[in-house]
Amino acid sequence: MRNHEIDYRIYGSEMQYVEVELDPKETVIAEPGSFMMMDDGIQMETLMGDGSQQGGGFMNMLYNAGKRVLVGESLFMTAFTNVGAGKKHVSFAAPYPGKIIPINLNTLAGKVICQKDAFLCAAKGVSIGIEFQKKLGAGLFGGEGFIMQKLEGDGMAFVHACGHVFAKDLAPGEVLKVDTGCVVGFTPSVHFDIQMIGGIRNTLFGGEGMFFATLRGPGKVWLQTLPFNRLAHRVLYQSKGTKEEGSILGGIGSLLAGDR
Repeated sequence: MRNHEIDYRIYGSEMQYVEVELDPKETVIAEPGSFMMMDDGIQMETLMGDGSQQGGGFMNMLYNAGKRVLVGESLFMTAFTNVGAGKKHVSFAAPYPGKIIPINLNTLAGKVICQKDAFLCAAKGVSIGIEFQKKLGAGLFGGEGFIMQKLEGDGMAFVHACGHVFAKDLAPGEVLKVDTGCVVGFTPSVHFDIQMIGGIRNTLFGGEGMFFATLRGPGKVWLQTLPFNRLAHRVLYQSKGTKEEGSILGGIGSLLAGDR
């Protein structure tokens, strides 16, 4: 394996954190702001990009860091290295209620595509890049836009999503139709596209928007029960005392507001 091998344990139910166990000289990389606690003997270092690039100079680091900005992440990441003797532990917390998903890239052909703010932390060597949606419809109406995150390597990575998160294995040719905001990630063998719901009554009065995502197997997909934008949208309208679900405002208002 090229990536560092790390052990881990996830704690909590709704507000979770992951504790990573590092052997001497092992390193884990994480998003700025996700750090929770660590043992003495772990050294922090700020990196430009994700630290996976080997050589190439400053311009190469700047290019890789720039790709992260396109998916809404920071130019920098933080590396945590065990510089002491014996095993050490460092923990990272989820940014909002939901689930932390451990992903072993070594068992998933070395690549997973996920929503652009899902990444939490990973073994050093895992590359966090961008994945462009090739189809216009998927980019405009897929809930994640034209750009998604791409995790590549042969180590462990951890992503986070809102609500309850579960995985589903799709057989060859099997199709799953999903709310566009509920797609957390999928393996590259899964074909991702967008389809119109159809029917004027469904669009205006159904409260589900105009489109849903279609995921065609073979491959593995991860889905969330509560997209963060839907949670924020409900909190906003509840605070205003507005009830819109199932009404014409629910169909048109949510579409115009970008809730779907």
